[in-house]
Amino acid sequence: MSPIRYRGRHRKPSRSRTSSLIRGGVLMGTVAVAGAAATPAMAAEQPSERTGELPLLDGVLASSAAGAAEATQAYVSQAQLQQVRATAQQQAISQAQEAAAELRAAQEAEAERQAREAAEAEAAARAAAEEEAAREAAAEAETVSAPTSTSAPAPSSGGVAAVLDFVRAQVGDAYSLGSTGPDAWDCSSLMQAAFSQAGVSLPRVSQDQSTAGTQVSLDALQAGDILYWGGAGSAYHVAVYMGDGTFIGAQNSSTGVVQRDLDWDMPSGAVRVL
Repeated sequence: MSPIRYRGRHRKPSRSRTSSLIRGGVLMGTVAVAGAAATPAMAAEQPSERTGELPLLDGVLASSAAGAAEATQAYVSQAQLQQVRATAQQQAISQAQEAAAELRAAQEAEAERQAREAAEAEAAARAAAEEEAAREAAAEAETVSAPTSTSAPAPSSGGVAAVLDFVRAQVGDAYSLGSTGPDAWDCSSLMQAAFSQAGVSLPRVSQDQSTAGTQVSLDALQAGDILYWGGAGSAYHVAVYMGDGTFIGAQNSSTGVVQRDLDWDMPSGAVRVL
């Protein structure tokens, strides 16, 4: 027998070349499509070729996905940053509005306090100036010259008691600039009316009343003496001494006719007409 082994029909089929070219889903080479039964047209054609780079495609897709994820994350971060900025801006606006409201309230309270203090100061200044204004108004309104004698007529019997009783009866009456009674007085009209009860005719205004009699020391006062504030001949207020360190006078529009201690408002001097 021939040493050459006849293999015949029992040859091990060879692996398809096409199969060997495809490994792991990757086309490794060029596949020519041809067949024994190919038509002449097919035979004339060049074998078609296709190269697959699947690992490269996977990398591209992975890179695209990563880029999309990064873009999404950047968008979310930007949106969150804008939200934080908007929240901070709204908080700043609210805080500014609250601060403005507190400032307005403080300014209104301060303005009210200043207005109140100004009103009180004005009232005090007006009360202090009313006597001077009364003197000037009375002097302008007076059409008859006032007596200028420094001595008063001799008083009638019991004149001091009559003066004191009269002014006591007027305590509580109102003060009104230029008024002459019977329910409202200014300082000099009250003195004029009171001393008329004792038969003494006094000038109408306080500066003349402060010289209508004998000047006496404040250390030697007697009931019925006329007290004055300001200079003799230029006094702006008068009252009658009641004894025991007290006096009665029409003070101002806030108090009306009242009785006060000398310490409440020490006079400048005094005259005696009774």
